[in-house]
Amino acid sequence: MFRNIQLSVFLFFVMTTLFVVTLVYLLAPQLELVYLVVMVLFLVTVFGFAIVKLALEPLQEQLSQLEHFSKEILHELNLPINTIMSNTSMLKKGVDDEKSLRRYRRIELACSMLQERYQELDYLIKKQMFLEEVEYFDIALVIHERLKLLKPLYITANISEDLETISLNIDRIGLIKVIDNIIDNSVKYSNAPAQISVFLKEGILEVKDRGVGMDELEIFQIFDRYYQADDAQLGYGIGLGLVKSYCDKYKIKLHVFSQKGEGTTMQLDFSGVR
Repeated sequence: MFRNIQLSVFLFFVMTTLFVVTLVYLLAPQLELVYLVVMVLFLVTVFGFAIVKLALEPLQEQLSQLEHFSKEILHELNLPINTIMSNTSMLKKGVDDEKSLRRYRRIELACSMLQERYQELDYLIKKQMFLEEVEYFDIALVIHERLKLLKPLYITANISEDLETISLNIDRIGLIKVIDNIIDNSVKYSNAPAQISVFLKEGILEVKDRGVGMDELEIFQIFDRYYQADDAQLGYGIGLGLVKSYCDKYKIKLHVFSQKGEGTTMQLDFSGVR
């Protein structure tokens, strides 16, 4: 759809430009070349702006409606998730049977995962609207809480942490997505049990694994959108692209150190964040 729109706008603009040039030439042949060029450029600019506005207005309207629809869906999702969570918590009270408790915990875990998806969708919508919630918070505390949630999900991984307090003004939800993607890649590209170490010292976050590692060519490609080193792995190859986009936006220096068969270290240097 977008390609057809671009092609139509381009062809229409070229035809309009040719028409304007011909019209100016026929109506003002006595003008000097400099004045003629200035007049043509002015008219082309005016016509170009009008063409782009007319061509893109329907698309902007459709995107606006889609955004409004997405917000309504998010609002409707939040209520049943919270209802399930609160009622499950109430039902657990007074239950002593371990088998039943395990079932309740699985329901709670599933609801937590749904809440994560809800927050991701909310974040992506806000990102499209340039409304990320930037706030001042302790990065170490957020990373610790995130790892506390992730550890039970990655039962085949041993994740250790050593975090030093550092507070910055940055997008919290975006940072959570960065941590999720880096940890997920470390687990996916490690043989079980995965050995992952998370360090935060002097404003530098390092996530180290002892996985399959990468060669120089793979390191060069991993941040390309849709790239995957192993097609057998689940996913769409967009996670590390989002990591790089986030780091670029907030001036976080991103470095990757890796060797085949020895593992990978992902390093985020927050010294440039203001």
